[in-house]
Amino acid sequence: MAKNRNYSCKDVDMLMASKTIAESFKINLPELSATRTDWTEQYANQLINQIDQAIETHLGIDAKKELRNATSTLATIQAPARRDLSYLKTQLDDDFKKEPVLRDEILKTLGFAKHLREVQKGSQQSLIQLLFQFKTNLTPALRQAITDKGINAVLLDNIITYADTFKQANATQESLKTSTKAITREVADVFNAIYDEIIGICKKASNYYQYEPLKKEQFTFAKALANLGVAAKVPSTDPIPV
Repeated sequence: MAKNRNYSCKDVDMLMASKTIAESFKINLPELSATRTDWTEQYANQLINQIDQAIETHLGIDAKKELRNATSTLATIQAPARRDLSYLKTQLDDDFKKEPVLRDEILKTLGFAKHLREVQKGSQQSLIQLLFQFKTNLTPALRQAITDKGINAVLLDNIITYADTFKQANATQESLKTSTKAITREVADVFNAIYDEIIGICKKASNYYQYEPLKKEQFTFAKALANLGVAAKVPSTDPIPV
């Protein structure tokens, strides 16, 4: 990365990670707005629009709505998908506790045994693998055995829907990285301003959510990069000196 950046990752990765965090910020605004007078809905919308504008104008990326919203789609899918998978696992453990052999086989078949632990740690790749193993292996007979225990079929259908939506959003997001153009110093200043603003939010919000790990992750820049498949080279809340 050029020396005139406050961050060490690629421009597109910084912007997409920033968009993820900005979207999480807007979602959690009902709580966070009580901590600062300048954290308003107008501020959140302006920040998201600023990032969208930077992606659209300065990276030379197709401005279609589905492209601009790909990362926010991924961000909004991950939390409910992890929640529903964890909740289903708890029900399966209890409903089949008198049939441990069958229970273990179900958990193995649907991908829980191999992937759930890493999913709960926030691994996007493990979440994708679990969702698609679940969708592929949930046969009509297995679905019947599960719903016969009292588990609502709607929960199973929701998890299958996550798999399809996640696949499309992830593919769309990856396409954002294929087209960029030369970045001037003036544009780099715009990017640095976005990054610095997001890091400021991360510092405050991650501290506010320090006792809520899942929410804290939403305001950890390194985690947002990791979810893009990018390894962060520096602490997420410490900008690199220019």
